[in-house]
Amino acid sequence: MTLFKREYRAAVRTKSFIIGLILVPIFMGGGFLAVILMENRQDTDDKKIVVIDHSGLVEDALREAVNHRNQHEIYNHETGEKIMPAYLVEFIAPDLSDRIGQQLELSNRVKASGLHAFIEIGPDIFHPASDTGAFIRYYSEHSFMDNIRYWFGNTINNHLRQVRVSELNLDQEQSDALFRWIDVEGMGLVSVDKKTGVQQEAREANELQSFLVPYIIVLLMFMLVMMSSVPLLSAVMEEKSEKIAEVLLGSITPFQFMAGKVLGGIGVSLTTAIIYVAGGIITARLTGFGSTIPYEILPWFFVYTILFIIMVGSGMAALGATCNDNKDAQSLQFPAMFPVILPLFVIMPVIQNPTGSLATALSLIPPFTPPIMMTRMATPVTIPLWQPVIGLVGVVLFTVFTVWIGARIFRTAILIQGQKPTVSNLFKYAFRN
Repeated sequence: MTLFKREYRAAVRTKSFIIGLILVPIFMGGGFLAVILMENRQDTDDKKIVVIDHSGLVEDALREAVNHRNQHEIYNHETGEKIMPAYLVEFIAPDLSDRIGQQLELSNRVKASGLHAFIEIGPDIFHPASDTGAFIRYYSEHSFMDNIRYWFGNTINNHLRQVRVSELNLDQEQSDALFRWIDVEGMGLVSVDKKTGVQQEAREANELQSFLVPYIIVLLMFMLVMMSSVPLLSAVMEEKSEKIAEVLLGSITPFQFMAGKVLGGIGVSLTTAIIYVAGGIITARLTGFGSTIPYEILPWFFVYTILFIIMVGSGMAALGATCNDNKDAQSLQFPAMFPVILPLFVIMPVIQNPTGSLATALSLIPPFTPPIMMTRMATPVTIPLWQPVIGLVGVVLFTVFTVWIGARIFRTAILIQGQKPTVSNLFKYAFRN
């Protein structure tokens, strides 16, 4: 207990802890704020675009649409300020003898910043018999993230629809009904208020609750583990190399030594978690997003986080005891962290399908259970109660096993000098006297 208090006070009283406690939410919130500000800030530089029309059907309509846009849509009607870029379109005849050469020349113009992009329209777009000649291709250095291609795609396709309607001799009302598009609204489920018993209508699906809430929960869990458990490897190594461990072991057992280090990390993490969770709840309520807070999973979050920290912290402290210097610690740092960060690679598939076989299986494998299970539970999808319960039992058993193995390695290695932290040595420390 004395060592725990020492570790906890030494951590929370430092300026770096206070500064980090303040800066982390500022950086995270600042990142979201920057995205919002940049989203509203449009690039108004004119975009020069070349169009190669193999069909001969689009030039007049596209030129008219571009002129209308440049005259009526790119300026604020009240202030007259330019809010969007103008499209400066140049139409050139296709070079049928050297199509690749023509594309190469235009590509070089794009690379030289003399051209934003060029568009190639296939010859068979009016009555597409196959994909060979029915295409609209947008060439630029970043076409995937370039929203300009959607404007040209919609404009060209709308014109083709009008031409096809005229060919079928349909009147305007029939054509409007024919091409009317009704979006599918994403809705939640109808529910019953647990307090009043009144049926509640389904609400429109909330992107914040569907993606951002589980992402923030799992990110907070990883941040707490990285803050408290991972540094134990270097901290134990330093105390061993500086002979501090020998002094401490004169009055406490190796297990008490390791437990004090791990419990100190838990205390720091819980302090940080309480501050961030309370701050997040207050902020969400003040900004009108209080309904998105998953209160029912907060107890699960704290329990899983504590077990996760004990699991990882015991392993890190044990590995730190096997290191003799910074070189040894650095060589073990990434291999030791890899199982911890591995679940981050599957967070998106888990959020997209929290009841799928991949998400369910990973959430029941103890090393990955805390982050994966919390991600699943933070989504709006209902997770059967037996799964987090079984997952918790598995994590408890695996944590006990990890602490037992870690304690055996720590007890033997903390006083041994000169032995490299190899796999064979770790196995010997863990399973042999």
